[in-house]
Order: sequence, then structure tokens, then C-alpha cells
Amino acid sequence: MSLLEYVQSLQKRDLGVSFKPGDQVKVYFKIVEGGNERIQIFEGVVIRIKGSGFSKTFTVRKISFGIGVERIFPINSPRIDKVEIVRHGKVRRAKLYYLRNLSGKAARIAEDSSKRFVKKDVVR
Repeated sequence: MSLLEYVQSLQKRDLGVSFKPGDQVKVYFKIVEGGNERIQIFEGVVIRIKGSGFSKTFTVRKISFGIGVERIFPINSPRIDKVEIVRHGKVRRAKLYYLRNLSGKAARIAEDSSKRFVKKDVVR
């Protein structure tokens, strides 16, 4: 396999979920400490999706001990194990930078009730 084919195969990687800014997600990220590898969960709100193709990234923001923490994840990173959507947010912006200036209840995003999870595999 040539280098070009390898890069193109990485570009076709699919995380299995489709999320947008305003959604609350759990990102399962592989951390290497010495010789050990573990999975760390980063849960927060997607505040932006940037780029396209191989260089596409998304930024997740959470509040940890009263301090805002943002982390940028490349979509095509082999270190991302999976992404789970916790809830869909109802927003009218593509970039949610205004959340940086809000705290407490003001920083909450309303849930999009039209996209609630419905169990389709119900056995009766």
C-alpha cells in the first residue's frame, strides 16, 4: 500500500455518528502513558466544526471544577475510539463562541425534542 492510498483510506474513516454544533457528546480518546494505553472520556458541548476532508476538526467545551476547558479533536485521528451523542442541542449558530462568556444556567442549551432518541429495536 502506497502512502497516498494509506492517507485516502484514513480520509474515509467514519465515526458512526453525525453530530453538529450544540450537541453534547462523549469523545472516547486513547491516551498513551508510558507503555500503557487507556481510554479517557471527554464529555462536553460541540462548539464548532471546522474544515473539510482530511483536516476536519471539531471543538468540544466542558466546565471542569468551574473552569472552561476546550479541546480540539481531528475527526480522522486514529486516537479517537468513538463518539457518543448524549443529547442534541437546539441552536441557531454554527459557531457557539458566545458560550465562553456565559456561566451556570445561562450556558445551558435547549434540547432539540424533534431529534430525541427512539428505541426502534423493541421486542414484544
